[in-house]
Amino acid sequence: MSQLKITLTKSLVGRIEKHIATAKSLGLKKVNNVTVQPDNAQTRGKIKQISYLVKVEEV
Repeated sequence: MSQLKITLTKSLVGRIEKHIATAKSLGLKKVNNVTVQPDNAQTRGKIKQISYLVKVEEV
């Protein structure tokens, strides 16, 4: 199964609470935090919701 490397590129300050919660559920707390997540429908849905805050690469 492939993996996705997700980097938080923008601050969470002042964002919608739901988007902050989504970022934290992916393990992203501070700018430039990086996490590796499985490439599945749940992860893709979370990324789609906060796409303006993150950069995604396939590993």
